[in-house]
Amino acid sequence: MSDHYTVTVLGLGAMGLPMATRLASELTVHGFDIAEARLQLAAEAGVHTFATAKEAAQETDALLLAVRNGEQLNDVLFGENGVASVLKPGAVVILTSTVGTEAIPATVERLAEFGVALVDAPLSGGPKRAGEGDLLIVVGADPAAYEAARPVLELLASTLTVVGDKPGDGQALKTVNQLLCGVHIAAAAEAMALADALGLDQAKTLAALEAGAAGSFMLSNRGPRILEAYTEEGAEVLSRLDIFVKDMGIVGKATRAAGLAAPVAAAAEQLYLLGQAQGLAAADDSAVIKVVAPTKRTV
Repeated sequence: MSDHYTVTVLGLGAMGLPMATRLASELTVHGFDIAEARLQLAAEAGVHTFATAKEAAQETDALLLAVRNGEQLNDVLFGENGVASVLKPGAVVILTSTVGTEAIPATVERLAEFGVALVDAPLSGGPKRAGEGDLLIVVGADPAAYEAARPVLELLASTLTVVGDKPGDGQALKTVNQLLCGVHIAAAAEAMALADALGLDQAKTLAALEAGAAGSFMLSNRGPRILEAYTEEGAEVLSRLDIFVKDMGIVGKATRAAGLAAPVAAAAEQLYLLGQAQGLAAADDSAVIKVVAPTKRTV
C-alpha cells in the first residue's frame, strides 16, 4: 500500500514538519503551510509542497490535521477555503489534535457527505518524538477507516491504541490524559518553587525527586525546562502555556457535563489562566512556575 499511498499534511509547524518528514521516509507526502520558510524546509525533507491547501489535498488517501481547536477544524475543512470538497471519496481525515468531543459529531456528519471518514487520533509526544515515530496515539474510528489510516498512524506511533470504534472515543481518552498532564506540570512547578523557597538547590532536588516515588514523566520532562524559566530567554518553547489553557478548559467542560467534581484539575486550570493573563501565553508551559513564584529566590 505504501508505494501508492499519499498523505497530505496541512500545517508544517513544530509538529507538522517532523511528522511530514517522518512520513516522507516511506510514503508520498503532500504539504502546505502559509509560511514560505516552512515549505522550503519540508521540500528539503522530501515533501511535495503546494501553493494552496486545496491543491495539496487533491488525490490524497489521508489528510493529516493538527489544528488548535474545533473552530479551526471546521474552518480548515468546511470554511471559505476548506479542503473537504476536494477530497476524493474513500479518503480519511486523521485528526491529531485535542479539540474535545463536542466538535466531532458534526464533523463526521459533514465529511460523510463527501464520502470521507474521520479518524479521531489525538497524539502526545512532542516534535522530537514525532520525527522519530515515537508518539503515543489513541484512536477512535470505524474499523474500515482505521485500516485506511494505518500506514500513517503506524509510521508516527510507537504506542498505538484503539480505544473505541467511533470518532470521539480518542478525544475522550485524550481528555483524561490531559487532565493528568496539566495537573502534573502544575504540581512539578509548585514543587520546584517550594524547593527554591526552602533554599534548596533546584537541580539537585529535581534529580532526587526523579529517583523516588514522587517521580513522574512530566516531572522529568518539564523539570529541566522549569529550571530555565527564570533565564533571560526562558526555556525553549516545546509546548505553549496557552495550549494547556485550552486543554484544561476541555477537561473542565467534560467533567461538568459528566457531573463529576474535579477540584485538582480546576486548580491547575487557574494557574494556566493566570499565566496567560500575565503574558506567558506564548512561553513554554514550564513557565507556569512564574505564576506561583514570579522571581527566583536562590541564586
